[in-house]
Amino acid sequence: MIISALHLRPDQTVVELVGTSSVSRATTYRTLRRLADHGLVQHTGETWTLAPRALEGFGIRLPDAGNGHTPAQGWAKVAEQHGTWGIAARRKALHTAERAAYQQALDRFAEHRSRAVVLVHDGRQVLVPKPRPDEIPPTWHAPDGRVLGPVTGRPAADWRVATDGRLILITPADQRSYDELAAGHAEALSEWESVA
Repeated sequence: MIISALHLRPDQTVVELVGTSSVSRATTYRTLRRLADHGLVQHTGETWTLAPRALEGFGIRLPDAGNGHTPAQGWAKVAEQHGTWGIAARRKALHTAERAAYQQALDRFAEHRSRAVVLVHDGRQVLVPKPRPDEIPPTWHAPDGRVLGPVTGRPAADWRVATDGRLILITPADQRSYDELAAGHAEALSEWESVA
């Protein structure tokens, strides 16, 4: 921000730089000192200006450079000297890893919300529901559509097996027969698959 402000308007005082760069006074002083150590800025009296090749990261040797600092030899060297080289790449890798972890968390959350499996068939996504608790193993199916008890092996009076293998409880309050219930379920399943 300081370099941009000095590039747009050379010869600024610290007070002017605070306003034009939108950087605090302390940060402005600290940054100007660091840039001056690398010969990227120079000051005359109260005003500061950029060195001739400062935008490229090449500093000039200042007359009062007896402090042991050498002029900058490119922004990569400046970044290495200050330990900031590669920070952008490290941040990018960190953010990529965080996004992947977040996506995995969203996927796990979605699995809890919907237990369906998505298959791609002819370029279309088709939802295949996972087995439900009301689905029973084929060994419990009696030939006449009734349910065989798992312990007794005898047909249960009030239970039937729908054509999709799910349980249907027939009670005296039901007004439809087993066949009507099975047909209604098959129709609902067909509508659901056409929407999916």
